[in-house]
Formats: sequence, C-alpha cells, structure tokens
Amino acid sequence: MKLQLYVPDGRYDPWIAGFAEALPEAQCVTWEDSRGEPADYAVVWRPPIDMLRGRTDLKAVFNLGAGVDGILRLRDEDPQALPAGVPIVRLDDAGMAAQMAEYVTSAVLRYFRRLDDYAAQAQAGKWKFLKPHRREDFTIGVMGIGTLGTHIARTLAGFGFPVRGWSRTARAVEGVVGFHGDAGRAPFLDGLRVLVNVLPLTPQTENILNGELFGKLAQGAYVINVARGQHLVEADLLAAVQAGQVAGATLDVFRAEPLPAEHPFWQEPRITITPHISALTLREDSIAQIAGKIRALRAGQPIAGVVDLQRGY
Repeated sequence: MKLQLYVPDGRYDPWIAGFAEALPEAQCVTWEDSRGEPADYAVVWRPPIDMLRGRTDLKAVFNLGAGVDGILRLRDEDPQALPAGVPIVRLDDAGMAAQMAEYVTSAVLRYFRRLDDYAAQAQAGKWKFLKPHRREDFTIGVMGIGTLGTHIARTLAGFGFPVRGWSRTARAVEGVVGFHGDAGRAPFLDGLRVLVNVLPLTPQTENILNGELFGKLAQGAYVINVARGQHLVEADLLAAVQAGQVAGATLDVFRAEPLPAEHPFWQEPRITITPHISALTLREDSIAQIAGKIRALRAGQPIAGVVDLQRGY
C-alpha cells in the first residue's frame, strides 16, 4: 500500500514519520519524488492540479483539513481535474473544534465584557466605568452548524448566551435555536449582536458576508470570521464598521494571505487581525484519523467525512 503526500510548505519529514508509526504497512512518498507513479491513497493540502487530474489508481483522496475548497477549486479550473469516482475525504475534527471554540469564545467575551473599550481607555489614561452588555440581549448567531460550528455553538451556549445556529439543512443542537435554508436566514440574522461565520466555502456562500447581511444585524453588532476570506466582501465590512452598523470585527482569514501591508484593515482599530491561527491542523491527530479511515476502507467499512461534491462539503 502506498500513500502519496503533498503539503505546500514541503515539510514532509514529520508527516512521513508519523504515518510510518501509525500505518506501518504503508509506504509514504512525496508527490515530488513519486510523480507519475501509482499510489493507493493521496494525502494532500491544496494540491497542484497535475497531482490528481486523470488519476485512475487512487482509492481515496484525504484532505488535511475540514475545508475542501483547496481541492474543489481544481474542478473550477478543469472539470476533469478530480479523479472520477474517487471519494474526497475531509478531516472531521482532529483537534480543530476545541481550538476554534477557544478562539471564538475569547473574541465573544472580549466584546461582551467591553475589554477593547477598556484597553482603549487605558491607552488614553482614562479610568471610567462603561455600561455592561446584558447577557440576555447579547444574541450570538453561528453560521455553519457542522462539526466545528456545533462545538462553537454549544460552548457559547454554556456561557449562558442566547445562541442561534443556521445551516443549509435542519440541524438540532441542544441549547441552540436552529434555522435553516434560505427561508430561515433572515430570521436567524435579525437583531444578532454577534455573527460567527464557520460556513464551508462554496459558490453559494462566497461573498455571503456583505453589506446587505450586515444591515440585518443589530446596530453595533460584531462579526467574527474563522471560515474563509472569500466569504467576506471586505469593502462592505469596512464601510459597515466606519458607519457604526458593525462595532467591531475579528478576522482570522482573508482573501489574500498574508494580508498585504497596504490593506486598509490594518489601519482600522476596530478590526482585529490574526494570521489564520484559529484552528491549526494537529499533525498527530490528523494522521491517526486518516490511518483509521484507510484501515476502515480496506476492511469495506463506511467512513465519515466523505465530501458531497455537489454541495461542496
């Protein structure tokens, strides 16, 4: 059994060593060293189009992350780019849900307790009480109730916040008021104080965070984006912040990464920027999960995380 690996940064040694331990019956090779050779499985993150196009040897392609837009974009470039009939399998969690819940919760609590406002006062040498937000009025909406979004929503609900969830199809999460589909989006957004985006990137969700959406939120709402930069119309967010419709935003993902030095977000103090670190892929957890799924496939057993290519996730 042969695994063919591709990671853009070229740091293969830890991955090869990890698979050698978790799946000793497999030979692990890099795409660069085995180009043109057959393999049983591909393990990739944002692979080049030549790696998958026309392949008839692969039994499955494993994506080193929960978001598969880095693979599906190849299909946009060439409808024949993905091997026909070969399942694309994403990571279910691999430690990312806990990290993302920590990140989002820290941003929510920062806004709820007005810590940014107090920090600004401290810089100005001011000692002043600020009226606190009422918890029951601080409604949070999570867009994208999958594995990651469900964990985030449950975590926030555990702090006593009113939490709503929105997804394409109906999902039931304890402690979370659910909305789904096009008909459910407007009531989901209505009056939200915090909007958290964890949606998969698809043609239907690209540019979903736009001026029209911001206008449906409560005046002075907050926006947290931990999904993909392409979800956000950046000019619309900047305008909404400067107009006061959005009081602040925490952004971990951007259309261009690294964010260019001349980007106006850097100059807007109400926008908090982090360098795509809300949920890092944990190598050991990812390897263990992929190894388990390969063994299940070889035993003829079903696995979780198979991507629906029509839905895009």
